[in-house]
Amino acid sequence: MGLCLTLLAELRAEVSGIVHKLIQDYNPDDDKNRTIENAWDYVQSQLSCCGWTGPENWTQNTILLERNQTSYSCSCKNVTKDSLPYEGFCNLDITSNPNATFADWPVNKPGCMEGVESWVQENLGIILGVCAGVAVIELLGMVLSICLCKNIHTEDYTKVPKY
Repeated sequence: MGLCLTLLAELRAEVSGIVHKLIQDYNPDDDKNRTIENAWDYVQSQLSCCGWTGPENWTQNTILLERNQTSYSCSCKNVTKDSLPYEGFCNLDITSNPNATFADWPVNKPGCMEGVESWVQENLGIILGVCAGVAVIELLGMVLSICLCKNIHTEDYTKVPKY
């Protein structure tokens, strides 16, 4: 039981580090990490959450730091789940508040950590089933390849003409 709790804590810390790095380096103008950024935008819009522990995580983003927090992640926007997921950054109306902070952003306030953890727990059976299925297929492939290797007989290559 102690091992499971240790592994769970390590997994939580690893995922947390990956998400914080993703948020920090998020750049909608760079296609380098576009796929993972689109996935994160989808997670935030579907779970109605913002950042890993909250919207304050986005204050570490290099682009938002340059913009003095006058922009925010569009996928965090307070909108209905049925609308298309937003990508990139949206500009804050700074005419009404020129000294805006992340608390002024019109975004969802809860972080995504709890939502992601509950989704994984709800779908753990499916995830483990797919992993077990892949493992069985790979094991069968190894057994078949071993059988094929054992059935190969050495040939007499002395009768083959040499060039």
